Amino acid sequence: WDGNTVNSWAHSNGPASMPYLLPSVDGGVENALLYYPCRSNNPTMDTGGVGGKVVIYNWDGDILYTYNIDSNEYNHHHDIVVLPNGNFIVIAWERLYSSDWQALGRTSVNNNLNQMWATAFFEIQPTLDGRTESIDNFDAVVWEWHITDHLVQDVDVSLDNYGDISDHPELFDVNCGSVGSNGGPGGQTNGDWMHVNAITYNEDLDQIVLSSRHQDEIYIIDHSTTTQEAASHYGGNHNVGGDFLYRWGNPQNYDRGNSSNHILADQHSINWIPEGSPGEGNFILFNNSANEAVEFVPPVDEDGFYHIDDGQPYGPDDTIWESPYYSTAMQGGAFRLPNGNTLITDCDSATIYEVNENGSIQDQHSEPGNQTMIARAQKYPPE
Repeated sequence: WDGNTVNSWAHSNGPASMPYLLPSVDGGVENALLYYPCRSNNPTMDTGGVGGKVVIYNWDGDILYTYNIDSNEYNHHHDIVVLPNGNFIVIAWERLYSSDWQALGRTSVNNNLNQMWATAFFEIQPTLDGRTESIDNFDAVVWEWHITDHLVQDVDVSLDNYGDISDHPELFDVNCGSVGSNGGPGGQTNGDWMHVNAITYNEDLDQIVLSSRHQDEIYIIDHSTTTQEAASHYGGNHNVGGDFLYRWGNPQNYDRGNSSNHILADQHSINWIPEGSPGEGNFILFNNSANEAVEFVPPVDEDGFYHIDDGQPYGPDDTIWESPYYSTAMQGGAFRLPNGNTLITDCDSATIYEVNENGSIQDQHSEPGNQTMIARAQKYPPE
């Protein structure tokens, strides 16, 4: 890194996580696009990672597209993932009230405004013609997924989603975890149930991986489904609809394993190590409570199916690589590079490190200012 600024984009709204540079198909910069997930002016839910808007810029800084997700029902937060076709998927909070949760089998909503926010994903097809669109108009939405379609509970036998939690690792226990205290502008409740903070796409498998900070787990779902299939338990490449293909980090969430299997806590930046980089196909992330970046090998076959033994938690039992100590309470990133080094972002200290497999620092970059933070950073080749 020579420290020189290659390009910069001016904007009036602070970031929700990190932007993504989509290279042009011909390799030149003139057609490259910058996708920027950021804060909207009037978010309907306001807590850590609040966003509400995605803006697409060209290389010269012109705004080609704006998408607002800050309605009464949904609010974007944290991350997006840009797909190879130029579409992007946003993470959104979905507002449900106490009566909605009761109908899903949850026993309580722990705040006095009687609401709690679930998780949804929306795939948006942008027009790149300068227009602004909104989640209030679903014309741009070409695929969606909702956690509320994939819940299980063991407290109310009269409900359709009743079952033994340990028999259904493909579903999420609706009574798992609690929510935060009241707060936010306009008296909105900080009822963030899962706090999904990162999402990544694998083109070869057509799968999505997501990270839930509040539940200390990562999850994989099938993107090959239609929206209708994603709301069910059937269809897609793996014929499980939108159910989890795999999960890892805290199997006690589905009543398997024990505390020794609870490996992740407050993690961020889950992503597949790309083809051509050492460890390709493995997962890497920043495990905040352990103050380290980690790599682990999922139990997956060549067709993208994940193995689990009856009554046992998903493997692996441990990680295969850990970085030296890096502490950041918020955000943080870890990405494997083609040369085998790992790019680690210490958000709180606004410092990016490149370390080799032994953890030795090969290069680093810091941004000045006591209030400066860097959520995550990626490294792009010069071309």
